[in-house]
Amino acid sequence: MLLLITTTSYPATDLGYLLHKHPDRCQSFALSFGQAHVFYPEASEQRCTAALLLDIDPVKLVRGRSANLEQYVNDRPYVASSFLSVAIAQVFSTALAGRCKDKPELTQTPIPLVAKLSVLPCRGGEGFLRQLFEPLGYTVTAQNHILDEKFPDWGQSKYYTVELQHTLPLADLLTHLYVLIPVLDDDKHYWVDDDEVEKLLRHGEGWLRAHPAREAITRRYLKRQHRLTRAALAQLAEEDELDPDSAEESHAEEEAAVEKPISLNQQRLNAVDAALKENGARRVIDLGCGQGTLLRMLLKDSFFEQITGVDVSYRALEVAQERLDRLHLPSNQSNRLQLIHGALTYQDKRFTGYDAATVIEVIEHLDLPRLAAFERVLFEFAQPKTVVVTTPNIEYNVKFENLPAGKLRHKDHRFEWTRQEFQTWAKQVAERFGYTVQFQAVGLEDAEVGSPTQMGVFSREI
Repeated sequence: MLLLITTTSYPATDLGYLLHKHPDRCQSFALSFGQAHVFYPEASEQRCTAALLLDIDPVKLVRGRSANLEQYVNDRPYVASSFLSVAIAQVFSTALAGRCKDKPELTQTPIPLVAKLSVLPCRGGEGFLRQLFEPLGYTVTAQNHILDEKFPDWGQSKYYTVELQHTLPLADLLTHLYVLIPVLDDDKHYWVDDDEVEKLLRHGEGWLRAHPAREAITRRYLKRQHRLTRAALAQLAEEDELDPDSAEESHAEEEAAVEKPISLNQQRLNAVDAALKENGARRVIDLGCGQGTLLRMLLKDSFFEQITGVDVSYRALEVAQERLDRLHLPSNQSNRLQLIHGALTYQDKRFTGYDAATVIEVIEHLDLPRLAAFERVLFEFAQPKTVVVTTPNIEYNVKFENLPAGKLRHKDHRFEWTRQEFQTWAKQVAERFGYTVQFQAVGLEDAEVGSPTQMGVFSREI
């Protein structure tokens, strides 16, 4: 079985530092079930490809056991399976852990990567393959193979040649492959026990909890053992409960206190409301709705026919519902609203069919490597006619007297952009996904540092 990993990040040969395998050498590693070989079919500063070739010895698989013909005649030496996951963990252990002694800054740097699996069994078909990888932001290319070219009537097989393309840290790619290859194969060659739950939760940290297929991933990874599956899902559920904790609410209050002297939140809501009406958006989905401030404002206005709020935090949605209930609106008005629990970096069919999507003070809470996945979820898959995005203008922070120098407005902000950075990002997104974008200042505009909030209004070209 063969795994190829290619990058075009300059200099591409930095891939050798990340994998701890020199591009000029061919290295072999002894495994309990055969040998793994690492080599580089190409290695230039423009493009570099690392190959992991796994040579399984079928005799080693049955040595010491009561063998039968099926144990010798099977697909295990030729397809990506849990054997490949073990090889990744052992041969690329340092890269999988996100460590690099010589260039540590590379480990967290998103780089363009393409992983090609020559033969991957997909029990569940191409649809299940896409359900696993596309929510993580990958572009998936899959070629199905027929069972036998001499007997086309036999139909298609469960085997695919798969390419996965994404811009992300190498450790994230290896982690996703490590977990999801056995999930697609729906089998493991070794005994699964409680230690496997710990491995799943460790390698799934940061992405599995909010994955829309997390139950299927957990069940298959743990070889359908009900006790282990329940234990793993229970721990993931505990993480759900911890997500909207009191610290997050405290941070939000701190941000509101910073902006309160200039009534920025209300100015922001008014600007969003005006942009929605100007574009004739009657069906609106608010992505990252939090505790429902914008939802309450839109619900009071009969102009809007359907209003949906989405948030990853159960607690935030509960608070939003409580506050909306206090409006005591007639049922014909309150029925226009629905709340959805979901993550913004995973493809979700429930996000489609809206005139407009609002993303109010949300993107700055996303890790930059996850921003690309969010872009695809919103602009490629959901495709609303209008998208309204607001985000802080970091240049304006010097005007807030109660904000210490060099600090961001919210402790959970992963970044805050200058006006140029936001406009560069927005223009690139618009061009890539077939939108146009216009920019608007929100709040009192200063001649030197601009306005406190910057807003981009995207319109889809039809």
